[in-house]
Amino acid sequence: MRLSPDAIIFWQYGFFKLNATIATTWALMLVLVVGAKLITRHLSTDHKRSRWQNLLEIVVTGIEQQIAEVGLHHPRKYIGFLGSLFLFVAMASLCTVIPGYEPPTGSLSTTAALALCVMVAVPLFGIEDQGLAGYLKSYLKPTVVMLPFNIISEISRTLALAVRLFGNMMSGTMIIGILLSITPFIFPIVMTLLGLLTGMVQAYIFSILAAVYIAAATHVRKPKPELAPTIEQ
Repeated sequence: MRLSPDAIIFWQYGFFKLNATIATTWALMLVLVVGAKLITRHLSTDHKRSRWQNLLEIVVTGIEQQIAEVGLHHPRKYIGFLGSLFLFVAMASLCTVIPGYEPPTGSLSTTAALALCVMVAVPLFGIEDQGLAGYLKSYLKPTVVMLPFNIISEISRTLALAVRLFGNMMSGTMIIGILLSITPFIFPIVMTLLGLLTGMVQAYIFSILAAVYIAAATHVRKPKPELAPTIEQ
């Protein structure tokens, strides 16, 4: 039994390998890019809109609302990154209905890459919001003694993100493989449907955790309410 799509090698030349993880990752990115281009090619502001545009607006609005509920007050600033994370993991899970397909998120290399993207994005958004000096000061809070612990927390948080997604996605694939060898009819179909649900939940959790980390890095505060103008003004 294959524990990871990394074991499927399509082409190899010396140390260079083209495995199923790389192929499916780039294929998913191509599908997302081409699909976004086709859907946004003829956007309409009238009451009559295409089904694809309605679906796109529902997805974008839902992601924006979730980002806002986390505490980020300008969701559109982060939707490009967080939305891409969600759609990639979700699409990787939805494609499991294709016979012979193995999601790239079943490989630790893919989940580690996604977690590293979050690790890089968190300080970038934090520096953009607070400035370099303000963000670096957060590592010294509440005292200078906490500096090594804060650094360790950044690394362990990234590792936890990668292992969490990898473990959940790989476990579903392994269970389906075991059931296929024992009862190759009804149970694998049920588990595949359950795997689709699990994959969507993992996509939601992964993107929400990334949003929480960004919110913590930017130290988002609620804007102060504007004072109503007085009579003298």
